Amino acid sequence: MPHTATWKEIKEGQVTDIYFERTKKILEAKGIDLHVKAEFMAHVLPSNWPWAVLAGVEECAEVLKELPVDVRMMKEGTIFGTLQPVMEITGRYLDFGQYETTLLGLICQASGIATMAARCKKAAGRKEVISFGARRMHPTIAPLVERNAYIGGCDGVSVSLGAKLIGKEPVGTMPHALILIMGDTVKATKAFDEVIEPKVKRVSLIDTFNDEKIEALNVAEGLGDKLYAVRLDTPQSRRGDFLEIMKEVRWELDLRGYSDVKIFLSGGINEKGIESYNPVADAYGVGTAISNAPVVDFSMDIIEIDGHPVAKRGKMSGSKRIFRCKECFNTRVCPAKESPGRCSCGGVEEEILVPFISKGHLLQALPKASQIRDYVLEQLSKIEL
Repeated sequence: MPHTATWKEIKEGQVTDIYFERTKKILEAKGIDLHVKAEFMAHVLPSNWPWAVLAGVEECAEVLKELPVDVRMMKEGTIFGTLQPVMEITGRYLDFGQYETTLLGLICQASGIATMAARCKKAAGRKEVISFGARRMHPTIAPLVERNAYIGGCDGVSVSLGAKLIGKEPVGTMPHALILIMGDTVKATKAFDEVIEPKVKRVSLIDTFNDEKIEALNVAEGLGDKLYAVRLDTPQSRRGDFLEIMKEVRWELDLRGYSDVKIFLSGGINEKGIESYNPVADAYGVGTAISNAPVVDFSMDIIEIDGHPVAKRGKMSGSKRIFRCKECFNTRVCPAKESPGRCSCGGVEEEILVPFISKGHLLQALPKASQIRDYVLEQLSKIEL
């Protein structure tokens, strides 16, 4: 049995910090059940990120949709910054307080994964980024990793169940195991071509036995026009100057008429590596950097009790509105009484913290993963890495 919680256990409140359970017990014993507003916000972002991507909204909806609460929330995939509330819950504390641990867990990890995927995609530009990180996480959450990697900007994912969740076909090349067992890279690549359906691109892994540029020429000559790309997954201990290795491979392929063969990189790739490899590489497989991305450290804080603004030290009390300029992407957080206007650039502001749930009922249909990804990519075009 996997050491993971079921949705039934989560919704029963079994995955919550004990002090929330004790708080509930005390308030019920004392007959106290006040009407509160609580907001979810990140005061800092990991690794000095200037922005992050909100994810986990669909799962939050699953937790909240049957509770007698009102929720305002940013759309899934919204790019946000520090001190910008991404969710606000209004209702009696005893109706939702026990889910603080759960709701934070849902958006903290999902947003971290989506953000790192977005950073890698922003660095890669029009070049493909594939999520290869499922093997670095517990298999029961592999679909979560893949979905959030995709909505953050990845062009594809490698695990079948994750691909099914986003309505796409899984993407992959070949492992070293196939080449080692068959004893030869060209032989393994030809076997792949003979057995695997034609719609799958022929990408040969070229760093198992021989020098990368020699093996690249071997598989190019062996497969001819059928070869789509060569993949370099060269171990860190053997890389030296990885960019120079790629340049050699590109040079030798071009020199012999194989300029259409693309170069696909994987193995320890992150957004900084992508920026340095872009002059030569055509696509990237990113694993640990995305699947093991740092979580976004959200917190939930009460900001209003029975209609009166109140908050703990270090927090700003009262309900807030968030306005973003459609043109320049400038964002401002204001007291709830303020209204949108025109930005200093002349652009029109829109509110991005919007009604999401009313008395436990969703106010709008949840978007498909592909629609969320399109929304993320549209926003990425307006900001810098």
